[in-house]
Amino acid sequence: MKIGGANLAAEELLLGTAVQESLNFMYRSQVGGGPAKGYFQMEPATHDDIWDNFLKYRKGLAKDVISFLSSPNANKITELENNDKYAAAMARTHYMRVPAALPKAGDIKAQANYWKQYYNTPLGKGLPHEYIDKWGVVS
Repeated sequence: MKIGGANLAAEELLLGTAVQESLNFMYRSQVGGGPAKGYFQMEPATHDDIWDNFLKYRKGLAKDVISFLSSPNANKITELENNDKYAAAMARTHYMRVPAALPKAGDIKAQANYWKQYYNTPLGKGLPHEYIDKWGVVS
């Protein structure tokens, strides 16, 4: 099952996000002891906001995301850190909330800027050139 259907642009953006956020898949917990979890480094507050203010109103999508949990009663925050499929589904859902269209597949510079604007945010420490540099390692 895919969240949002087959979409190469979304797949590339998710891969780039995970590579950038986890420093090439090295960290599942935020460096320095912060709250971010998993390869996508999603904070529990962001996770909960997605559930409370987006998925709550999209029952079909919520059911799809739940299907990635390791068990029906799994702790969702623990799943963010240890269940890569659930974490990817949540990151994809995070991007689905963005009103701007996804950058085109193959446009890594545009994806880096999109990640910075909508995932890392302008206040975040990450930089688009870091995303682009890390992308070169995985492509």
